[in-house]
Amino acid sequence: MIREPLPVARHARRLRRLGAAWALTLGLALSAQAAAPAGPDPVRAVNTFIGTQDDGNTFPGASAPFGLIQVSPIGEHWSGWRYDDPKIRGFGHSFLSGAGCWEQGGQLSVLPVTGTIGPGGDFDTAQAGSFDQRKYAAAYTHDGEIGEAGYYRVRLTNYGGIDAEATALTRAAAERYTFAAGADVGHVLVNTGQANNRHGVVGSALRIVDDRTVEGRITTHSFCGGRNYTTWFVLRFDRPFQAHGTWDEEGGHPGGRNAMQGDGRPAGAWFSFDLERNRAVTAVTAISHVDQEGAWVNLRAEGLRGDRPLGFDEMRRQAQAAWRKELQTVRVAGGSADDRAVFYTALYHALLQPLTGSDADGRYRGYDNRIHQAEGWTYYEFFSLWDTYRSQNQLLAMLRPERARDIARSVLKIREQGGWLPRWGYANFETNVMTGDPATPFLVDLWKFGALQGREREAWAALRENAFGVPPFLSRSSGRAGNPSYLQRGFVQYDRAFPVKSMDVDPHHGGSATLEYALADCALATFAQALGEDADARALRARGGNWRQVWDAKAKDAELGFVGFPRPRLDDGSWYTGPHGRYDPRSHHGFHEGTAWQYQWLVQQDVPGLAAAMGGEAAALKRLDAFFAFDALLADPAHAARKQWVVGPYSYYNQYRYNPNNEPDLHAPWLYTLLGQPWKTSAVLRAAQTLFTNAPNGVTGNDDLGTMSAWYLFSAIGLYPLMPGSGELVLHAPRFEKVELDLGGGKTLRIEAPGADGRALQYPQRVRFGDAAVERVWLDWAQVREGGTLRFELGAQPSAWGTAASARPAAACPTPAPAVRRRRRPCRPRRQTWIVSIGE
Repeated sequence: MIREPLPVARHARRLRRLGAAWALTLGLALSAQAAAPAGPDPVRAVNTFIGTQDDGNTFPGASAPFGLIQVSPIGEHWSGWRYDDPKIRGFGHSFLSGAGCWEQGGQLSVLPVTGTIGPGGDFDTAQAGSFDQRKYAAAYTHDGEIGEAGYYRVRLTNYGGIDAEATALTRAAAERYTFAAGADVGHVLVNTGQANNRHGVVGSALRIVDDRTVEGRITTHSFCGGRNYTTWFVLRFDRPFQAHGTWDEEGGHPGGRNAMQGDGRPAGAWFSFDLERNRAVTAVTAISHVDQEGAWVNLRAEGLRGDRPLGFDEMRRQAQAAWRKELQTVRVAGGSADDRAVFYTALYHALLQPLTGSDADGRYRGYDNRIHQAEGWTYYEFFSLWDTYRSQNQLLAMLRPERARDIARSVLKIREQGGWLPRWGYANFETNVMTGDPATPFLVDLWKFGALQGREREAWAALRENAFGVPPFLSRSSGRAGNPSYLQRGFVQYDRAFPVKSMDVDPHHGGSATLEYALADCALATFAQALGEDADARALRARGGNWRQVWDAKAKDAELGFVGFPRPRLDDGSWYTGPHGRYDPRSHHGFHEGTAWQYQWLVQQDVPGLAAAMGGEAAALKRLDAFFAFDALLADPAHAARKQWVVGPYSYYNQYRYNPNNEPDLHAPWLYTLLGQPWKTSAVLRAAQTLFTNAPNGVTGNDDLGTMSAWYLFSAIGLYPLMPGSGELVLHAPRFEKVELDLGGGKTLRIEAPGADGRALQYPQRVRFGDAAVERVWLDWAQVREGGTLRFELGAQPSAWGTAASARPAAACPTPAPAVRRRRRPCRPRRQTWIVSIGE
């Protein structure tokens, strides 16, 4: 039998006994991490290798904040690069950071080499296979490798030894290749027929323009099997090449000036340079998703000075100055060098996406495949909304209000030009990857944080259309494909045979889709109410309670004994049972990248109702303790998260523990706070932070376009946005003694926590905002947006702060529990009293 939760006093005594273990074991873990770049400069503090191993899927190369172009190595890993890849196949010019699907860029693969090019040479022009990047890939060393914000360097150890460097501005990038002494001729291979290991090239074309320049286009498969799209490029060297040629499936063609290939066939060009007087070759590249002219526009705007390429060192200076401006808007004090490296790298990763989509002249390619103009604003693309709506979106809205306004406008333009709101928008089309309705909480939060000012009605029209309908049959978008069932019966049916337009569709994951729809409906109700759409607000608020439609009060975890879980319903309304004639809440059926154990907490809109469905607050807290292995966290604080929680980046299923690697339960630590035990939230967060380290495996799971990094940042500063559309930021113990956040408009939020120490368990004792004590467990964005000082007094023991029921926010969409049907007792004769009334 599971014990009752420990009262605060008993918990405090227990922690005094375990406090030494926290400090010792966590300190040992931190000392084992790789050393961080030294110095106060946040550009140097960034370690771009964090997340490049264990499927964090980040890239180590150079990018500008929200940049259109990135330059980074390509290896064997399906995302483009992994820290332990044995060779570098080339340096690609387009990458996503941390995504989970396999086609993540790598187009325009460029590699410096030495050797002979000709019949029978090192690159045998008689053999097309000589120009396969898997064959000519270069060995390299991590010794001396540098990965900073805006700059990357690596030594290629064969071909005589070549130093490769990269830097990038928003729309143009530069590489500098320095060949070793002794080489008379150096070659640069420009491979248009291959990208990263899984990003297949459909077709390509290139043209050598003059003795310094090559231009072309590359059409590739895209994300999770989505539609093809095209990247145009222009590459200009800093000096003339002395020889050149092209290759295709027939082999090499010395002196060739054009190449056009399809169906993934070999294609590319080589350029040879005399190294006698200058051992370095610099190439400046620009890309565009609009057209060839767009690539030239971007090159002229950012990569050239007159007709000559911008010098590499000058571009690096500009790139790192841009990053310094971005990173210095968040300042931290306290913690170790590793702590600061992890923090600033997380901020760096969170500021990489979405990517700039409009060219320097404002043109962009819309979802109707036509060219449009962004006048006075920036169009953004690549929206991983299922991930980013939970943390990264709110972070950008807080720290980058101007960009957030353009991001919101971009999403609305997608709907205007493509016909529907996106779910996972890749380049200029919808992939339909993932499930639920992420566009709604994404946009409603942007409204709440002020990014939809002047566009509220446009956003409402788009969101209402999405919430009350489905896209036309011939539309690329799936939208809320489960709406026909959901609007009629309150749940999305679980149907693995439901027709799909791409890889995912909501009825394939009916249980989780229902929970996501209900959360989105509640968020949208808040927006509707603010706009005076009262009838819709009432309907949406009622639909916010549809999580109950997939809550089976009798579903039981056979091992742990907990009763009551979300459970998928079939099209006829019956409960899904499973192949063995019973339902297991640890199974994957009906839930997208998770189980009922992880998704049961996705009811931020009605935490009191959720607790009641679990048997009351005490029972819900017991379940949270089991979910987080809370006792184990206290017994082995520095290692328990890796031992007890879901540790594999794709171990979504057959689990009952917290999954810190994936999005559906990221908010769960704060449910302790909303159930009256805020000290446990702080304890769980300190344990979770041990998973973020200054090392290549220092991101938990896929970073998902900055989502996990943004989650870490919120956990470290002491605030978290729990319920979409509420503007409520839940409080917890910060990791740093002082954090300053520039919120735009000259407003700064200062968060102070004297004595904060990430190596130990600490709990809020008292909280103040400005001159006033904060008794509630949250602050409203309307208060925070004006700036001010938020001060935490921390202690080694839990306190009574935030434990009162009055300290918690009200449920956004409370719903009554279903009526309990009582069995009728058999009728028994009752003694009756007769009253006889006699007339007057």
